[in-house]
Amino acid sequence: MQQRFLNWLIVIVVALAISIYVVLPTSHLVFTLGNQTIDRSQFRQGLDLQGGIQVLLEADLPAGTNINAVAMETAKRIVEQRVNGLGVAEPTIQTQGERRDRIVVELPGFTDPEQAIATIRQTGLLEFVIIPTGELPPAEGAVIQTYCPVVTQVDCGNPAQTPAPASTEATTDTLPAKTYVTLMTGAALQDATVGADELGNPLINFTLTGDGNRIFGAFTSAHIGDYLAIVLDKTVISAPVIQAAITDRGQISGNFTIDSANQLALQLRYGSLPVPLKVVESRVIGPSLGQDSLNRSLMAGAIGMTVVVLFMLLYYRLPGLIAVLAILTYGLITLALFKLIPVTLSLAGIAGFLLSTGSALDANILIFERLKEELRNGRSLRAALAPAWQRAWPSIRDSNIAAVIICLILYWFGSAFGASIVQGFAVTLFVGVLISLFCALVVTRTFLTATVEWFHGVEERPAWFGV
Repeated sequence: MQQRFLNWLIVIVVALAISIYVVLPTSHLVFTLGNQTIDRSQFRQGLDLQGGIQVLLEADLPAGTNINAVAMETAKRIVEQRVNGLGVAEPTIQTQGERRDRIVVELPGFTDPEQAIATIRQTGLLEFVIIPTGELPPAEGAVIQTYCPVVTQVDCGNPAQTPAPASTEATTDTLPAKTYVTLMTGAALQDATVGADELGNPLINFTLTGDGNRIFGAFTSAHIGDYLAIVLDKTVISAPVIQAAITDRGQISGNFTIDSANQLALQLRYGSLPVPLKVVESRVIGPSLGQDSLNRSLMAGAIGMTVVVLFMLLYYRLPGLIAVLAILTYGLITLALFKLIPVTLSLAGIAGFLLSTGSALDANILIFERLKEELRNGRSLRAALAPAWQRAWPSIRDSNIAAVIICLILYWFGSAFGASIVQGFAVTLFVGVLISLFCALVVTRTFLTATVEWFHGVEERPAWFGV
């Protein structure tokens, strides 16, 4: 029993030391996992605390069209990749709605809604369009009709044998009523980055996949001196002359700014959206309101904790002091886990953390009440410890199981309906409940055992235990 007690005490002391180091704002917690750098130096703050942008997107399809769940999941993944390319720290992207036809994008700390919306929702269909030999290309910025049997495939077929649609119409006043044939799409691109020409003007450098090398190399080697239009979402962005065969890499030039070049490179690098998206709602959230709410919440929590500490000390006395130490241990370990996992701390998440603190306190109260009953029945303090824990355990177990089940239900609800606030509350409450259970059954018991083992006079002072 003595060795087991010492082992647990060592575990608690080590966990406390690590937790204190992690929670300190001066901690430099940067890890390298493969090619990825993970920074856990700061707590991850939600949109309502640090401000940012929230965008609600919806599939832009005709009424009655069935939503392909796989396509929406792919669209969500591509949106997430594009958002990561914007350099936003810890964004939240999730689908919602009964038909899963909506995507909620939260960008904490981002301040340019127009750039975010343009990058996120752009379909990004890049086409390399054939201009017939001897014909001048459409002007940059012109909207044209293009034809490709399957727009997401690399090879659109043999252009010389691919029939155009039977019925076409002009898209501008200056263009004839014709449709241009697409050689291949952006699916042939392996990578796209921003560069500059000899004059310092932005352009896009791209590399091709194996299939892209085959198609592009064969076509450009046979059509040197002809035009090839580069079209994004049916709008001509460039129409250069083919000056040499292009096999593995090339450039897209146009009237780009640095921002528009970066935006296009992101869209090309991470692929086209399989489903067109429209913006249903966008909101810019300032940090001042969230910070004010956080300050008020922390103040209320501090006042409540002060009242609880006074009650525990006055009513339970020495066990109350031990409970306060256990709660502090619980708080440090929980906050350290929030930082390391990491858990996004929103106002709802902080509420879940404070509620789990109440669960930790309830467990201690149950244990101390059973301990007082055993002492009143004439048992010594040493003899009362084990039966007190045994009698309190069923109530602690049942209440914590109920709390865990509620957390799982809330998390499922938040995931199914896109309610990130509910998810944040469920996650922090779940983690807090598990840590509170550990602290009640291990930390409190170890601290009480240490008091009995190291301070022999306490057994002769039942008043210290409120008896």
